[in-house]
Amino acid sequence: MRVFHCDKYLVPLPVGHRFPIGKYRMLREILERDGLVRSTDLRESQPIEIESLLLVHTPAYVGSLVHGTLSDADQRRLGFPWSAELVLRSRSSAGGTLAAAFAALEDGAAGNLAGGTHHAFADHGEGYCTFNDHAIAIRTLQNEGRIRRAAVIDLDVHQGNGTAAIFAGDPDVFTFSMHGAKNFPFRKQRSSLDVELADGCG
Repeated sequence: MRVFHCDKYLVPLPVGHRFPIGKYRMLREILERDGLVRSTDLRESQPIEIESLLLVHTPAYVGSLVHGTLSDADQRRLGFPWSAELVLRSRSSAGGTLAAAFAALEDGAAGNLAGGTHHAFADHGEGYCTFNDHAIAIRTLQNEGRIRRAAVIDLDVHQGNGTAAIFAGDPDVFTFSMHGAKNFPFRKQRSSLDVELADGCG
């Protein structure tokens, strides 16, 4: 099974920043160490094309990231300070999901170790999510006639609010999110189906 990763891209973050950017490299190393992924299965993901980003995200938002004009308020909402490295890594993460989607159509299964950016909306990022890789992959496959319908099964503890908003009202994309009821995002979007879980259940 082909598994894509982009942990070679280092994003400069302030000392004490709460996002554990090193987790992607650690995940790859653990999977290799434990024999769950062979080195021959691993592929370095490539930065996704700007045209693919624009299938989901607004030109103004993409432009603010590419040209480094993202406002201070939008950087706070995103959770990351802007940097060229952040944009490159985010494009590569989305590129990995798109490559994995094409690989899954060919092989039946594939993976991306750095995807899942479900808090990114069409016109802004939030919750450490810059570009919505799920939505970009689905829209690209639809645009190329490779698929007609899709389902997003999101089992993160946080609701996939960006994904829900992007596909709201789209009968060809079913969004399912099972998440904690009382955590971020505190203003939830409406997925096709939401299952909210109480604290401490499971």
